[in-house]
Formats: sequence, C-alpha cells, structure tokens
Amino acid sequence: MSRTDDVVDSIKRMILDGVLRPGDRLPVEKDLAESLGVSRGALREGVSALSILGIVSTRQGDGTYITNLDATQLLAPMGFVVELHGQGDPRHVHSVRRLLESEAARLAATRITDEALRQARDLLGESARIVGQAPHDHERLIEIDIAFHRIIAAHTDNPVMVGLIEAFARRTVRGRLWRSLHEEGADRRTHEEHVAIWAALAARDPERARIRMANHLIGVEESLQRLPDDGDAPSEPVAG
Repeated sequence: MSRTDDVVDSIKRMILDGVLRPGDRLPVEKDLAESLGVSRGALREGVSALSILGIVSTRQGDGTYITNLDATQLLAPMGFVVELHGQGDPRHVHSVRRLLESEAARLAATRITDEALRQARDLLGESARIVGQAPHDHERLIEIDIAFHRIIAAHTDNPVMVGLIEAFARRTVRGRLWRSLHEEGADRRTHEEHVAIWAALAARDPERARIRMANHLIGVEESLQRLPDDGDAPSEPVAG
C-alpha cells in the first residue's frame, strides 16, 4: 500500500471513529502529516484523492474541510461503473436500475408528501402538453423524466438509495434522447406510464406503485432489445 493510500485510509478512519465530522477543518498540513507519519507530498496526494471522492473540499486560503458526506455526492463515482458496463450490454445495468427504482416507488408510496405529489403532477401536466405538440421538445421531456424519478427517490428516506439512483440517472440522458427521437410513440408511452405511477403514489398503494414502476422500466428495458446493433445505438441504459 502506498503512503497516499495510507493517508486516504487514515482520514477515512478518523471520520468513521468520529474524530473528524462533517464540516470539520483538517489540521494544518504540517501537523497532520506528522500525526499520520507521512510526507507533506503524500498528504497532499491523499487529500487530492479524498477531494475527488467527495470526502473533503479545499477552500482557497481557508483550508481543507470534511464535506457534508452526502450519499449522492459520495456515490457519484458509481456513474463510471454504469458507463463502463453500459458499453457492453446496457440491459445488465438497466436491470439493476429497475430493482432500485421499483423499490423506491414502493417506499415512496407511504412517505411522499402532498407537496411532492403536486410537484410531480405539475411535471406530468407539462409533459402532457409537450407530447401533444409537434414537434416534441425532446430535451425538456428528458428533464421532466429525470425530475419525476428524482422526486420519487427523494421520498424513500434512504439516502444511499437516492445516491445510487442518481448515479444511474445521470448516465441515461443520451440513451433517453435516442429513444425519444427514434422510437415512435415512446414519449407518449413514457408519459402514460408516469401517470400510472403517480396515481399509485397518490393512492398511497406501495405494491401498486412498485408494480407500475417495474412495468414502466421493463418496457424501457425491452426497447433496448429493439435498438439497432450499430454506432447509432446508445452506449448507456435508456432512461424512462
């Protein structure tokens, strides 16, 4: 193990042990390097690695601080895993997304607030107007799509699940656009399936919400099988 890895592991352990907490400022470089038994160069490399991981942030002229350790931020590197495996068979990645989001819908059905339901309903109202127009504003539909799924994830009361879903969602935009542009009726089907999910959430019916979300994402998954096996096909899972 390199000295840089020692720094990373040591600071992680300090966080886990409660020695350092979210928002705490790291000791000055000289003192921290001495306490960890590493050179200043190794310390800087370790801190840089922790910054990439979202564990610390450096404020110019003010020092380095532990972040709020938000799960979404810490799980962001998962997006690379999604991209990497999506370049092979994107259905493998999408099946994991289906498991996550189906469970998210089940959990959200008993926890989602009236205000969140109103926000989701407003999004669906906007998407209904767009799919009724020609041509469609495909990019806005994608934004609505992501926002709708994000509202559901946010009401699972499970920050790790939220972070994982967000890591998947960020890597689906290009595939979602491809489907919207090339698959006839895809936008209207997506809208109708979202309406069915919303109705289950509004009824506070966990099992129906789970089934509606699973049905929606299975449909998206099946659309991947119809994509042409050429350079025009997306290299990521399709959003929905």
